[in-house]
Amino acid sequence: MPHEASLLQAIVVFLAAAVVAVPLAKYLKLGAVLGYLFAGVVIGPSVLRLIENPESVAHISELGVVLLLFIIGLELSPRRLWVMRKSVFGAGLAQVLLTAMVIGAVAALGFGLSVQAAVVLGLGLALSSTAFGLQTLAERKELKSAHGRQAFAILLFQDIAAIPLIALVPLLSGAGADASGDTGLVPVLKVLGSIAILVVGGRYLLRPVFRIVAKTGIQEVSTATALLVVIGTAWLMDLVGISMALGAFLAGLLLADSEYRHELESQIQPFKGLLLGLFFISVGMTADIGLLLVAPGLVLALTALLIALKLPLLWLIGRLLGGLDAASALRLGVVLATGGEFAFLVFNMAQDQQLLSTVTHSYLVLAITLSMAVAPLLMMLVGRLLKPKSEPAEIPEGFQDIEGDEPRVVIAGMGRMGQMVARVLHAQRVPFLALDTAVDSIELSRSMGHRPIFYGDPLRPDILLAAGVPAAKLFIIATDDPETSISIAQLVRRLYPDIRVIARARNRQDALRLAGLGVEAIRETFHSSLEMSRQSLLGLGLSADQADARIKRFQRHDEEILKAQQLVHDDKAAVIQTALDARAELETLFESDVLDGSKKG
Repeated sequence: MPHEASLLQAIVVFLAAAVVAVPLAKYLKLGAVLGYLFAGVVIGPSVLRLIENPESVAHISELGVVLLLFIIGLELSPRRLWVMRKSVFGAGLAQVLLTAMVIGAVAALGFGLSVQAAVVLGLGLALSSTAFGLQTLAERKELKSAHGRQAFAILLFQDIAAIPLIALVPLLSGAGADASGDTGLVPVLKVLGSIAILVVGGRYLLRPVFRIVAKTGIQEVSTATALLVVIGTAWLMDLVGISMALGAFLAGLLLADSEYRHELESQIQPFKGLLLGLFFISVGMTADIGLLLVAPGLVLALTALLIALKLPLLWLIGRLLGGLDAASALRLGVVLATGGEFAFLVFNMAQDQQLLSTVTHSYLVLAITLSMAVAPLLMMLVGRLLKPKSEPAEIPEGFQDIEGDEPRVVIAGMGRMGQMVARVLHAQRVPFLALDTAVDSIELSRSMGHRPIFYGDPLRPDILLAAGVPAAKLFIIATDDPETSISIAQLVRRLYPDIRVIARARNRQDALRLAGLGVEAIRETFHSSLEMSRQSLLGLGLSADQADARIKRFQRHDEEILKAQQLVHDDKAAVIQTALDARAELETLFESDVLDGSKKG
């Protein structure tokens, strides 16, 4: 019982700290990451001592980084990397190498660290915070700006570079031998064998499993499957002595083009956010605030030195390799000048491997934490000094051709109408993404070529978010069930009121209900019925011009009546009376057309 009570107490403390600190940090425009860090500082051994042993949650919190890397892998694909290769592997590689060399040289020559420690410190501090950077850019609505896109490319390469860096730390410490005492090729064969199992399993086993689970329609089983994939691959990699994060990243990469990608992302995202928050809290708990009292000058100097070394290098790379102007390059530097979450992980490993002393580790963690605290203030200062341009910023080279990254159109339902719309959009090279829950139909469509059709229920807000609906220009509802269409329209209208919605309507009544929600309704048989009527008139002897004129008049009149009925669609009697009046009016119009035609004849 005492153990259970202490566990419950720790859970309550963590949740309460997050609930209080994160909204407060968001209110102060400091970002959620800082909220978690400050929460950890407050509840940790340095302040309130509500949690005495930060290491007790370290292993659980590292799952947050594992899930983060799975999501990163899931959002990548060989095709996307190839399109972005110049920005990612050009500017990104240059930033990591140049920053690592400069910081490593300062650490070795200025602070007397060993070569191995200087390498780890340089590479670790070269990485910025993906969570902090992307979230800050999103909050400031700068993700699509020139510096925002370049920051994304650099962060992307940093996330990829973090994988070998995590694996490099044990090798630099001389602890790279297999734990079982194996030497020579045995550890290498174990690693290669595990990766081979992962690749084969990802291609030939996971998709059938997801297909079976999707057909059950049971949400909790889908969640359990997603967690099993991530944690299982991480565990497999951990067994052979390499990073759990590497296994999760590879699993995500293998499933990046899977039709279940958005379903997986929506299932993992809440756990990733919660556990990554726990990771930041645990990092904050390890920050020794007492160092600010013992050596405030040294701590502040280290923080300033970190920003002073990274910011000019980032500015230079943004100018020379990113093609940014001076102001955008400065914004890029401010966003990425901080330390990152992977530095915490790498330095924790380096301390365990005795590459860094406890004192050095404490100073580094505190300096990185303070750099994150200073960054929002620097962004506010830069934002005031640099007035935004009135004209849109030029998109950096390598980003113009990204297709499907942020779809301009999202289609819900891939039946007959949805497929027709998708074919037109594909022919016009319009980036789109389609969602459906019919597993067999999805697999058949994808077998005919690389089409962006994914498994996902458009009635779930998390699926809409994962599918990129917030960035889309148009949302098309092509489902064949009227009630489902109405429910989707209500959800999209509530969550994303600014997006334009076009929906399939089975009949006039459905069109009226959809129009009441502010949705453009397209009656599925209306235009085909008009064409059939036109052919009938031609068959009865009317000329093509006469038939076209009468069909157009009917269509215009019917659409006007539909607008009038929308105002009284809740009153059945009024709708019926409107229809009767419209029918009489239309007969009068057609009779006048006949008289006009006979006079001309």
